[in-house]
Amino acid sequence: MLAAAQGRYSKAAAKIKNLLKGPADASSSLPLLSSLLIPLFLLFASLSWRWTKSVRKNLPPSPPSFPIIGHLHLLAKLPPHRALAAIAAAHGPVVLLRLGSRPVLLVSSAPAAEECFTAHDVAFANRPNLLVPQTLGFVCTTMGWTPHGPLWRDLRRIYAVHLLSSAALRSSSDSRTRAVRSLAKALFREPGVSEPDGPRRVEMKSRLFKLAYDVMMGLVATALEESAEERQRFREIVEETSAVSGAVNVADFFPALRRLGWRGTERKLARLVQKRDALIGELIERHRFRQRRSGNNGETAAAIGNGDKGRPTMIEVMLSLQESDPGTYTDVTIKALSAVRITGSSNRHVGLHHGMGHVPPAIHPEVLHAARAELDAKIGQGRLAEEEDIPNLPYLNCIINETLRLYPAVPLLVPHESSQDCTVGGYDVPRGTMLLANAWAIHRDPNTWDEPEEFKPERFQCEGGKKEAGLRMLPFGSGRRKCPGEGLAMRLNGLALATLIHCFEWEKLPGEEVDMTEGPGLTMPMAKPMEVVCTPRHTMLHALSQL
Repeated sequence: MLAAAQGRYSKAAAKIKNLLKGPADASSSLPLLSSLLIPLFLLFASLSWRWTKSVRKNLPPSPPSFPIIGHLHLLAKLPPHRALAAIAAAHGPVVLLRLGSRPVLLVSSAPAAEECFTAHDVAFANRPNLLVPQTLGFVCTTMGWTPHGPLWRDLRRIYAVHLLSSAALRSSSDSRTRAVRSLAKALFREPGVSEPDGPRRVEMKSRLFKLAYDVMMGLVATALEESAEERQRFREIVEETSAVSGAVNVADFFPALRRLGWRGTERKLARLVQKRDALIGELIERHRFRQRRSGNNGETAAAIGNGDKGRPTMIEVMLSLQESDPGTYTDVTIKALSAVRITGSSNRHVGLHHGMGHVPPAIHPEVLHAARAELDAKIGQGRLAEEEDIPNLPYLNCIINETLRLYPAVPLLVPHESSQDCTVGGYDVPRGTMLLANAWAIHRDPNTWDEPEEFKPERFQCEGGKKEAGLRMLPFGSGRRKCPGEGLAMRLNGLALATLIHCFEWEKLPGEEVDMTEGPGLTMPMAKPMEVVCTPRHTMLHALSQL
């Protein structure tokens, strides 16, 4: 199946070349063609929806909609997760929407989410066919977007056995430790921008983004082979991918527009794919050359299983596997896995950014003091935190869980699509319906959580909230399509937050408040990059000076 994916990708590569060339003589006939066919298509879509609704008598409730756009107008003002939460508050936890021609099931309660991801996990195991994963996701052949089936099972096995197993994560701990300590060193030796007669300001967003990028790149490729120019190119691709992925593509809701020449977004994505694939291809070839020169025949794959601290990179592991089974571990597979890991760093810093937003004493002094007391008691003041310390820091883990509850990195999760008819909450859900699980709304449901809008890490020290029912926490999704990177994210968040709280004093800027308002995009970034006053703790000066 992985070999078949290479054929699909080759066809997509040819399509990208054609897209970049652009149409030859279609510009003159496009306006007339669009004026004739678009109204016919929209009328057909509207009539089809009405017919389906009349046949199925027990559909979920649905708010009033417009004939052509359906409910798209309801998402125009607020961030999507807030707008959809408002719809659920008015119409119930299970709602059927129509976004253009696409039917969407909106789920906003823990019991309904549990029903979707347990009883109907197989039915909702597919992904919808959307433009961004089609183009950036190697024709939907990556782990996150490939349809449920043999290819997905092959990819899941690669992640579970070779890339994100407990042994693989243990063996890569040194890479994360180096990246976190590099951040601590930068904060200690280059603390920020000094103002006349004022404190040193530290902007955290760019520093945390660099941390996440360094960790992901360290897992994928050998750091010594990455030049400064190449590093900058990769960062530009990561940032551009994040921006494009969060944009709404109209053609996803009106697919016929693509056939009528609506290709602007598609061409932009195609240019990004060309840059990304060329850069990753160069990286893979350098690793292949070095591996052949060293005569390494499978030793790196064995090393990761043994938890060897001389950890091979992901590309080295995959190239070793390719030598023994080239039909399964193709270059396309290696390129896709590398792209997902590298570009995924744009999401990794979001949780840390929000977590640090609650640290300054002016916001939650009791949280900072309790976390620091735990760190001083369990680790002491003579050394820096290690990954092995994180399981022994229960309150720190409560802070991470509470941050993920209030600020899930993907508040609407990655969308699913039903491959068969099923029932959710007693309502009929037709095959081909896109599922949006609003994790942001579920995590703030007053029926499930006491004081859901408050930042209270101690709530995780005892069992549950108001009700012990359903999936109360799903920041990484749930079921068979759950994010496989949860273990990696939790290890990085724990080590980074422990180091920052243990080594530094944090205060808000004089006369300013830390703004936790989320900005635009699907990953819920903070609208305003956090700036704080960062001062090394006196008791940790010796440990920091050794970095």
